[in-house]
Amino acid sequence: MFSRPPRGGSGKYEEYAYVLDFLPQGHPLETTPIFRREPIAQVIGENYFTLLEVVPKPGIFLAPRERVFIGKGLRDKIARVKRRISYNDLTIQAKDELPAILEKIVTQQEKRFVEFFNTLDR
Repeated sequence: MFSRPPRGGSGKYEEYAYVLDFLPQGHPLETTPIFRREPIAQVIGENYFTLLEVVPKPGIFLAPRERVFIGKGLRDKIARVKRRISYNDLTIQAKDELPAILEKIVTQQEKRFVEFFNTLDR
């Protein structure tokens, strides 16, 4: 399963994402018994700002603000994309990291965003 942009989007997938929070014991609000939980990370895609939960490969620990490959093909740290999530699904830690990550993405892709705003119909 790969992340898609919101409904009505172009059908393109996220290739890279930034880690907002890493939960080695799974989400604390999950109802699954602890012994059955799997580690997850909450991430944001760098092209469509898609919020996702991903499952890291066994033995992999992820750091907040780390950039990881989640696209099609061989992934070195991520086993699979678990699901798309909403802002309300984010942990407090993930919500705290979000502004800094968004600023980083926009700064790194400044030309893309400037062109977007310059071409908007007024």
